[in-house]
Amino acid sequence: MADLKEELSETMYCILLSLRDERHGYGIIQHVAEFTAGHVQLGAGTVYTSLKKLERSGWIDRTRTEDRRHYYALTDRGTRALAEQTQRIERLHTYGRGLS
Repeated sequence: MADLKEELSETMYCILLSLRDERHGYGIIQHVAEFTAGHVQLGAGTVYTSLKKLERSGWIDRTRTEDRRHYYALTDRGTRALAEQTQRIERLHTYGRGLS
């Protein structure tokens, strides 16, 4: 099982957030645009490349396929990784607030 870098890109982090519920690639694109109020716009190529990396690392699993749509969801390992990344981002935010 390949391991990802400790610090995820914004794209990977948003994909993991979106996959707390089962979704297919286009559903991820739509959901991320919605929950970021359009600040993060993911392209299809970026999403599918990221999904392959996340699946290889064991952070997500393909749950089913319907009409050529592959659905994905977080694994337990992915849920732990998402929690760790969220804590890291919150810690960085705290550091920045201390500089104000």
